Amino acid sequence: MLTTALCVALTVAGLAVAAQTAHRRRFPRATRIAALSLLPVGLAMAGLITLGRRIGTAVADWAADLVFKPTVWVGFGVIVCSVLLYGTTRLFSGRGGGEETAGGAGAGGGPAAVPAAGAGAGTAAITQGRGQGGRRKSGDSGLSEFADVEEILKRRGI
Repeated sequence: MLTTALCVALTVAGLAVAAQTAHRRRFPRATRIAALSLLPVGLAMAGLITLGRRIGTAVADWAADLVFKPTVWVGFGVIVCSVLLYGTTRLFSGRGGGEETAGGAGAGGGPAAVPAAGAGAGTAAITQGRGQGGRRKSGDSGLSEFADVEEILKRRGI
């Protein structure tokens, strides 16, 4: 109730300033002032001021818990540990020395050998697909076109 009354008072004061500015024949500026002065009452009517107050209270309570509760600090430690573990596994799996690649190759052609054979077959399919109307397959990244252009330029001595 008090918040709504304060917002209405701000809106009325802003509209009074806009009216004085319009009286001085500064209409664009008066229109901007009127637009800004209508915001408080609009926010109050939409309930966004109450929402902002609730969010502010929740953030303040969380900040107080952050300072005074050790369990919150332990929670952040667990989050950091989780991120570090995930990042470490992503870092080492990208180098090709991870468990999946080494285990598949050591087993004598398990799952690791299948993508290598599939990659060669996919390249052949792309090359064949280009011969048929010059269209690329969906797996082609466009780099083989540059290789073709490079080969033509080398033949012509450019």
